[in-house]
Amino acid sequence: MRLRPAILEDSPALADLLAQLGYPGTESFLLERMAQLLTHPDVWLRVAVDDEGRLLGFIGLHFMAQLALPGDFCRITYFCVGDAARSAGVGRELEAAAEAEARARGCDRIEVHCHERRADAHRFYYRQGYEESPKYLMKRL
Repeated sequence: MRLRPAILEDSPALADLLAQLGYPGTESFLLERMAQLLTHPDVWLRVAVDDEGRLLGFIGLHFMAQLALPGDFCRITYFCVGDAARSAGVGRELEAAAEAEARARGCDRIEVHCHERRADAHRFYYRQGYEESPKYLMKRL
C-alpha cells in the first residue's frame, strides 16, 4: 500500500467510497468538486492504493487559521476506508499522514465531526488519540 495525492481520475473510486460512507449519488458532481478542491491551497486530499493501483481509502483535510490561538487547526472533512480494506492499517496510515501534514502546516489540533451512528469510526478515532469535544452546532443553509 502507498499513499499519494488524489487525482481527477480517482473520482469513480471516490464516489464508490463516498457511497459506502453514506453519500450516494456523488457521481454527477464529484469531478467538478474535486477539480475545485485539488487546486485549493488549504485543502489536502490523499488516497491509499494497493500494489495494483486500486483505491483502498482516502482522507480529506481543510486547514484553517485561528485568531485567538497561536496554532492553526486542521479539520478532517471526509475519511473512508473501503469495506474490503478495513482493519488492515489503511486508516491508521492515512490518519498518520494527515497528522504529519497538519503539524508541518503549524496546526495545534485536528478536528473531525463524526456522526453518532458511526460507532466503529468513533472507536478508531479514540485509538488514534482523539478526544470528544462537546457540542457541535450547525445551521443548514
